[in-house]
Amino acid sequence: MTQKLKNIVRFTVFLGIGIFFIWIFLRNLTPGQKQDIISSMGTANYWWILLAIPLGVLSHFLRAMRWKMLIETMGYKPRNSNMFFAVIIGYFANLALPRLGEVSRCTVLTKYEDVPFNKSFGTVITERALDLVIFLILFFLNLALQADRLSGYINEKIYKPIQAKLHLSYDLSGSLIILMLAFLIIFGLIFLVFRKKITSNSLYLKILKMVLGFVEGMKSLLKVRNLWLFIFYSLSIWALYLLMAYLVFFSIPGSSHLGIDAGLAVLVFGSIGFMVVQGGIGIYPAIVAETLVLYGVASAQGYALGWLIWTSQNVTIALGGIISLLLLPILNNRKNVKA
Repeated sequence: MTQKLKNIVRFTVFLGIGIFFIWIFLRNLTPGQKQDIISSMGTANYWWILLAIPLGVLSHFLRAMRWKMLIETMGYKPRNSNMFFAVIIGYFANLALPRLGEVSRCTVLTKYEDVPFNKSFGTVITERALDLVIFLILFFLNLALQADRLSGYINEKIYKPIQAKLHLSYDLSGSLIILMLAFLIIFGLIFLVFRKKITSNSLYLKILKMVLGFVEGMKSLLKVRNLWLFIFYSLSIWALYLLMAYLVFFSIPGSSHLGIDAGLAVLVFGSIGFMVVQGGIGIYPAIVAETLVLYGVASAQGYALGWLIWTSQNVTIALGGIISLLLLPILNNRKNVKA
């Protein structure tokens, strides 16, 4: 199978998964709820969405500046404009295929800044590792802040339906916790007994290599010229992501009362949707809808809000990617002429 055919198959598969999640969510809705989704999107105040878009562009610019700091540790001095265009093109490419974005943005630097591909790609891995750390911190912070809401949701949506189907008269939540603990203990014992075979397994070695690479990548952050500025960029990127989601809440009356804590929940759980399905298509709006149920927002309105957030982000990236592809050769050609 050629690489082009593989890419087509992968794109089709991810698109199919997205359509499947859309079908899964919509199939249980009543005609009234489906009409509510259309009505919510039709009557939304799009000025709030337009206000959120510049925050997304700013987050991409800060990501470019943070990435530039990593590139500079290797002695290169890339231009801000090329760094920004490379980041936008990377996001644009990721709409089609996973990991294509990382390759694309490194290719831009190789072509226009003479930064070797393997070196720039290493910095991208480091950057991703840092984002993963920040995401995990936000994930557990969100769990701590939403503990009561989440426990009630899990009890209503998971424990009680299982109890009803199995005709159990006792509280299942405690039993499930015991089963989880028992599973962890059994898993630990299996690892101890078969540790020699497990540690020599190719999958284990691959995972270990990834973990060690992650650690090395985090260590390399100490080489940046201004660590505090680097940290500021990193935190600001995620703060802007949070504000983007929060501002869109005001576009629909049913979610305009929500606080920043709901924005954090949407950011964290929505990010998981992007990790599970390429581009988050189909699954992201469904996750937003289920997340906002915790805050008393009707499922249909939450679904509409999820589509508004997803669409605004992806349309911005698509337009930005096209503009970047057009401007890159033009601006760099002018700079070369002046030089």
